[in-house]
Amino acid sequence: MTLRDLGIGKSGRIVSVGSEKALRRRLLDMGLTPRTVVTVKKLAPLGDPIELLLRGYILTLRLEDAEKIAVEEVEV
Repeated sequence: MTLRDLGIGKSGRIVSVGSEKALRRRLLDMGLTPRTVVTVKKLAPLGDPIELLLRGYILTLRLEDAEKIAVEEVEV
């Protein structure tokens, strides 16, 4: 399952971050690292981007980038 597949209000633990080198580095720098728990807070009116809560802050991420992040759903 990818981060894009999580529904609003659902949480997931990041398993892996894929993509080309530059984008992968940017995602990791934003705090999207393996074993981090993220919660989907909102979806934009047209469906893109999504708003995530992780590490105590809100991050907005394009769905195209969210597809590159593998997660496992967790109960929080």
